[in-house]
Amino acid sequence: MIITVAGEQKNVKDELSISELIEQEHVETPEYVTVSVNEEFPDRDQFDTTKLKEGDVVEFLYFMGGGAQKSEITGGKKDGILE
Repeated sequence: MIITVAGEQKNVKDELSISELIEQEHVETPEYVTVSVNEEFPDRDQFDTTKLKEGDVVEFLYFMGGGAQKSEITGGKKDGILE
């Protein structure tokens, strides 16, 4: 069957589970990946039992922490005014 993974069409076996796809795609740090299937977000505990279907669109998403200090974001401006 044909599904779209990260914007690329792939031919995969019928009734492939999300867990199997993660393994097949060699997803880095699978314990931290969030998966969307057709813009829906199945719970991680459903990855083994959720079977993909013809035409599904799958994306692997990673949420990154961190940030920047206010001066880095505003380019040295305080409340939009140059200091």
